[in-house]
Amino acid sequence: MVAYHTSVDASGNVAAARQIQIGQVPASANVNLNANLSARGDLLFLAPTYTFASPVLGGQLAVGVTGVVGRLSTSIAGTLTAQVGPVVATREGVLADSFTGVGDLYPQVTLKWNQGVHNWMVYGFGDIPVGDYDSARLSNIGIGHGAIDMGAGYTYLNPATGWEFSGVGGFTFNFKNTTTNYQNGVDFHFDWGASHFLSKQLFVGLVGYAYQQITDDYGAAPFLGGFRSRVFGAGPQIGYLFPIGDKQGYLNLKGYKEFAAENRPEGWNVWLTFAISNAAPTSTVAPTNHLITK
Repeated sequence: MVAYHTSVDASGNVAAARQIQIGQVPASANVNLNANLSARGDLLFLAPTYTFASPVLGGQLAVGVTGVVGRLSTSIAGTLTAQVGPVVATREGVLADSFTGVGDLYPQVTLKWNQGVHNWMVYGFGDIPVGDYDSARLSNIGIGHGAIDMGAGYTYLNPATGWEFSGVGGFTFNFKNTTTNYQNGVDFHFDWGASHFLSKQLFVGLVGYAYQQITDDYGAAPFLGGFRSRVFGAGPQIGYLFPIGDKQGYLNLKGYKEFAAENRPEGWNVWLTFAISNAAPTSTVAPTNHLITK
């Protein structure tokens, strides 16, 4: 279970693209926009997972699905001037929208291997677009289209020293949004986490991510070009492991400050994770499972 809060802002082409996407401006228009987009979100992710006892290809197979519920608030404020042929229109003011609902379903499959302090993983992740979505609404929890994500990760965990490092990289392919006839390009993302156990239960460290779109969007307004997006984030984390009967409880709090965004809002976000799993052997330090952080 993950509680998530985000606060982001953007201006220029990002705000213009959002108005075009919800039908406020024709996609064929030449746009001059002096406006700011702001968005705030509070979401709750629930992710039940089943891990198979018998090895598969010598590794540990797990399957799960993630659901999401929450509230988003979005606004665009400023002045927009749009020209289509000889016709010029100027509009000032604020567009605002808030929505509470449920998001898409995200099935996931992971296969992990362990050899001493080294751990490897491959994963497959998807988006089933069944969440609340309206192409004319500024705030949506569902994304309005399917997606497939695949990648691999590595964790170094040394129980003797208490040091841990995890990294996972992957590619996301987005299907076309048939309502808007828009398709996001393929993106590459990399998440990492590093931590040091102060005791067998408590650790502190750093986390970060990098997101870079590597192919153009399809269906964007001509003045936006390929509209490839990029953003980076980094921040602190703290985690705590504790017993719950014969199980193991896990709490993790991490925060990211975003920077170097391009064609994408940036801001900050906070994640609070609570997980229950089978207890690790008492003679070892349990992995902190940074391999999929976002």
